[in-house]
Amino acid sequence: MSTADQHNAGRIGRRTLLGLGLSGLGVAAIASAAATVRFFFPKVLFEPPSVFVAGFPGDYRAGEVSERFKESNRVWVIKSREGALYAIEANCTHLGCTPAWFADEGNFKCPCHGTNFSVEGDVLAGPAPVPLYRLAIRLDGQGRLVIDKRIKENRPDKRNRPPFVLPDAGGAA
Repeated sequence: MSTADQHNAGRIGRRTLLGLGLSGLGVAAIASAAATVRFFFPKVLFEPPSVFVAGFPGDYRAGEVSERFKESNRVWVIKSREGALYAIEANCTHLGCTPAWFADEGNFKCPCHGTNFSVEGDVLAGPAPVPLYRLAIRLDGQGRLVIDKRIKENRPDKRNRPPFVLPDAGGAA
């Protein structure tokens, strides 16, 4: 082996370097093209409808909190002992976490920062600045409950009358 061959033995040749460079550019171009194509097919977020049917008043028992729509619509439907029906948004007014209902204690508790809410939605303890929101609730022509999440109220003087409560929903189960 000549001295020149020994000197060039550990080096990469021009053609090899050019091939590696072009291969890298090709991979980058393919990745860029794939990202561009992906851009034209955005992910679509499907949210539950703002207005939904929640069954009939008779489907709810007096004095109970129904969690039937908590997962699908983030709503609790509550029938008071007097038979009035109302819906509360399952969304903590502090930072938007979903509180849990504790039937044995008779209140909602937010797992994120510990706010406790009464069954009416009032703040009992914790950092939440305002009560939970009541949602508009009405009966349709067939006697079914319709909840409208677009219309909400949390002020006690407003939330305790229609459209945020059905005073005598009847049909106690």
